[in-house]
Amino acid sequence: MSRTVWIRVVLAVAIALAALFFIRLHNAGGASSDSATAGYRLATAWCKDCHSIEPATAGAITGPPDFTGIANRHSTTALSLRVFLQTSHPTMPNLILKPDETDSLVNYILSLKRN
Repeated sequence: MSRTVWIRVVLAVAIALAALFFIRLHNAGGASSDSATAGYRLATAWCKDCHSIEPATAGAITGPPDFTGIANRHSTTALSLRVFLQTSHPTMPNLILKPDETDSLVNYILSLKRN
């Protein structure tokens, strides 16, 4: 095979891999949205009694911080939220969350972050 043919083959493979990568990124974005919706349902069931969980009610409850405030702290990251949710705290119920529940709750809280 000539050098030109090899260049075309390599270029075609690179384009195909890039297309697959971008398709995967697009699908991951949709899954995150579904996960955030599941996180909202978890927050409604488990967190709503103490925390304000919706942006419209931010600051309405004194005491525990509201989820919008938590999301907009400079120190809030997916990792910091996961660590917090997996650590016992004397002022919170000791929730035992499955990994997918933790991910969903983290995705919901981070969805409240103002850009």
